[in-house]
Amino acid sequence: MGMRPPTGLPSLSRRSRVLLVAAIVVAALLLLGPRLTDTYTNWLWFGEVGFRNVYLTVLRTRILLFAAVAVFVGLVVWLALLLGYRTRPVFVPVAGPNDPIARYRTTVMSRLKLFGIGIPVLLGLLSGLVAQSNWVTVQLFLNGGSFGETDPQFGLDVGFYAFDLPFYRMVLNWLFVAVVIAFFANLVTHYVFGGLRLSGREGTLTKPARVQLAVIAGIFVLLKAIAYWFDRYELLSSSRKEPTFTGGSFTDINAVLPAKLILMSIAVICALAFFAGIVLRDLRVPAMAAALLVLSSILVGAVWPLVVEQFSVRPNAADKESEYIERNIAATRQAFGITDDKVDYQNYKGDGTKNPRDVPADRTTISNIRLLDPNVLSPTLTQLRQLKNFYGFPNPLDIDRYTIEGEVQDYIVAARELEPQSLKDNQTDWINRHTVYTHGNGFVAAPANRINKAAAKDATVAGSSDSGYPVFDDGQMSFVSDLSTPQERQAIKVDQPRIYYGELISQSDADYAIVGAAGQPAREYDLDNVQYTYTGSGGVSIGSWFNRLAFAAKYAERNILFSGAIGDDSKIIFNRDPRERVEKVAPWLTADGNAYPAVVDKRIVWIVDAYTTLDTYPYAQSTSLEGAVEDSVDKKTGRLLPRKEVSYIRNSVKATVDAYDGTVTLYEVDTTDPVLKAWRGVFPNAVKSESDISPELRSHFRYPEDLFKVQREMLTKYHVNDPREFFTNNAFWSVPSDPTIEGGTFKQPPYYVLVGDPKTGRPEFNLTSAMVGFNRQYLSAYISVRSDPENYGKFTILQLPTDSQTQGPQQTQNTMTINDEVSRDKTLLQGSNKIKYGNLLTLPIADGGILYVEPLYTERNSGPNTSTFPQLARVLVSYRDPATGSVLVGYEPTLAAALDKIFPGSGSAATAPGAEAPNQQGTTPPQNQGATAPPPAQGTAPPPPNAKDAAVLELDAALRNVRDAQRSGDLANLGAAFARLEQAIKAYEATGR
Repeated sequence: MGMRPPTGLPSLSRRSRVLLVAAIVVAALLLLGPRLTDTYTNWLWFGEVGFRNVYLTVLRTRILLFAAVAVFVGLVVWLALLLGYRTRPVFVPVAGPNDPIARYRTTVMSRLKLFGIGIPVLLGLLSGLVAQSNWVTVQLFLNGGSFGETDPQFGLDVGFYAFDLPFYRMVLNWLFVAVVIAFFANLVTHYVFGGLRLSGREGTLTKPARVQLAVIAGIFVLLKAIAYWFDRYELLSSSRKEPTFTGGSFTDINAVLPAKLILMSIAVICALAFFAGIVLRDLRVPAMAAALLVLSSILVGAVWPLVVEQFSVRPNAADKESEYIERNIAATRQAFGITDDKVDYQNYKGDGTKNPRDVPADRTTISNIRLLDPNVLSPTLTQLRQLKNFYGFPNPLDIDRYTIEGEVQDYIVAARELEPQSLKDNQTDWINRHTVYTHGNGFVAAPANRINKAAAKDATVAGSSDSGYPVFDDGQMSFVSDLSTPQERQAIKVDQPRIYYGELISQSDADYAIVGAAGQPAREYDLDNVQYTYTGSGGVSIGSWFNRLAFAAKYAERNILFSGAIGDDSKIIFNRDPRERVEKVAPWLTADGNAYPAVVDKRIVWIVDAYTTLDTYPYAQSTSLEGAVEDSVDKKTGRLLPRKEVSYIRNSVKATVDAYDGTVTLYEVDTTDPVLKAWRGVFPNAVKSESDISPELRSHFRYPEDLFKVQREMLTKYHVNDPREFFTNNAFWSVPSDPTIEGGTFKQPPYYVLVGDPKTGRPEFNLTSAMVGFNRQYLSAYISVRSDPENYGKFTILQLPTDSQTQGPQQTQNTMTINDEVSRDKTLLQGSNKIKYGNLLTLPIADGGILYVEPLYTERNSGPNTSTFPQLARVLVSYRDPATGSVLVGYEPTLAAALDKIFPGSGSAATAPGAEAPNQQGTTPPQNQGATAPPPAQGTAPPPPNAKDAAVLELDAALRNVRDAQRSGDLANLGAAFARLEQAIKAYEATGR
């Protein structure tokens, strides 16, 4: 009976071929069409912002890297296939009529070019697509330089680990990929064409097959030897000892490092054994070499370090790891910018010795204590200054400082932005959404230490409709700069208050606006009955039909093609988020999570802090940005956090984005950063030099929150110098949990505050954070970093004694809220109000003491359709009396009254509701004088002009203290209260009036 010969793939009819080709074309258009559209629109956008060179450089690097890897992998695979095919046996016996290999062989032979060229091309393309994402590694290798710092083990410059080693690893990885694919390609080719047969007990391998496979395997093992060499350097970023420290440990340096050298030598020997397979017919030699390599990897590379760790290191860990912890401490401080030249550690008693009214710096601090919490008051700002339903303010708001009429003051600031999500009904129509409601209107500010009016003393009426609000207008000038406010009345003058770029505008899925149709009636909403036509330089022209088609495809919106609102001069504004614009023009930077608005040279700009980062700094502690920067505010607002592991970070770039025309400008602010130097080599004209920063712009730079949070997290451990003490964790700190948030243990955020300089008494703008002991609640340290240009980035860390009983934020919150008066008022208020605690500020004061200040807000309980918003009702202050050790609590409608309960007479320095800051004469020296003269010695100074008022206030406070002590039944507190009352009576009599 005749047998049907083996057949290949079935042939296709002409119609089927046409349909197949059409399907392939459609699939390609669906896959490549959006990419081509994005490529073209990105080309236009980068040209608009003036960073097309960045786009082209990245694109060229990606294309060249794609091509290099694709060609290399493709050629290696093609060569492996070619050698296998060319050296196939002339005669290949067939196992039988149903031999599957024969069918495959026939199929391959019938389409030899398809398999011989198609497979290498496909594998090369896939490899190139993966490799092109490594453009950063390539560019840093080509442009990286030295750090001027050497590692303590090999003595190599840190630049080798940052710029060179990742590139060498990348090249080595692709060599591995190419060799492995080539090995299997050659193996399968020999199998299909008979060079390798599995029939019989031992099978059969032809000489060409044996030689080719042995050579490829030998090359693989030789590459493994090279990898062992580079593995030595990566030990300096070992995570073996995490979470204690990162970097080469005793085991890594004394066991793993020698093991790598041994394994490298064995790998070289094994590679020679594989190459010997070229002349030896016996495959047992390569097989024994492979077994030796695997066995030595297990014994030398894994078992031996484990033995050293268990029996040598662990019993004496503190001594063994001491040297390596020292290395980790030094490297981490250097990598995260917390070296001794930037951090000033000072001992701090925790107990005050003076009345703040006698300390010039304290009087400045008190006059600027912030009562407005930017994390709470966004609904209040929206209610009072929204104007229209489609405007909005970000949550949280921002803090910045301005000098108005010669006085420096910190302000709650926000841009009144367009909020697309708030558009309703016909406002959401395409023509209205994208051509009418296109921009926001104005810059809104309110002095952070002022409210319009204090709440009533009676708790039952706290939260009345006319008290506890921010001050937006003091009668003479307005702190709102918008189209409705004449510029002569603007405290912060703005020439162009229209906001086309912002944080809220970009939250829509399609965040574009079509503007600027010259020759047509004005269409954009400005004010009621006032329309506007955009005249700025921002936006991409869509006057041509080709561009309209491109953007119609990009946004899947046919109206862009057919709308009569689009003319020859129309432009489309997109990519409107300031952070997004910065990250697009500088993809090598990591943007801070919070962009903030500022008025600079009478224009509203967004300021964005940007970081250079590395993940390969030798011996430096590695940390997750997401975990380090997350706090209670991020949890509440849902802000997206950067997901990146870093072991080096610098705030080397400050960026500005013009709110009207979208202009992006990058400024260098750290001339010593080697990573930024490398990127400036890649993109020579992308970043402007530090000399281009105007004094006014520099005055609005803040020390960035995300960087501070990372450094704060590092300082919890890396303030410790002694490696043995470091190993025990005894001296570590912790970031306190936010006591104002119920139902969670989220980290307390850092706070910007305007405080008095201890030396001069002048106000300075600092970013601060309290720190508590490791797994304790008592205050251990107070970290502050300066934002003012004179000492920008200088840290001051006040370290309290280890036996200090100064309460931390959580304990302070508990002490304040269980106070009888506070508890009673809460009970009365909670019936008709929601209580919201504002930021609990920690302030060093009274020459060694710690003052806590917390605003208490109320928000009315109302129905679902009623707008409610927080307003200040009370101010809580807390201070530990050094004489008695008891914690004093002030709870009043005003800061002045609350302070007078614990510091008699000091409340006079506080800003009264609705008033300007008190006169700071004697607190802040005139500009043409030196430091303020020290106060007179105690017992020699005459009574101050307000001595009688202070004495009366102290009498009231002492009497209240006696009543509170009587209610509590605590005899110790009662005795202290009577003693205070006696002193108050004597002080009053001493006034002689």
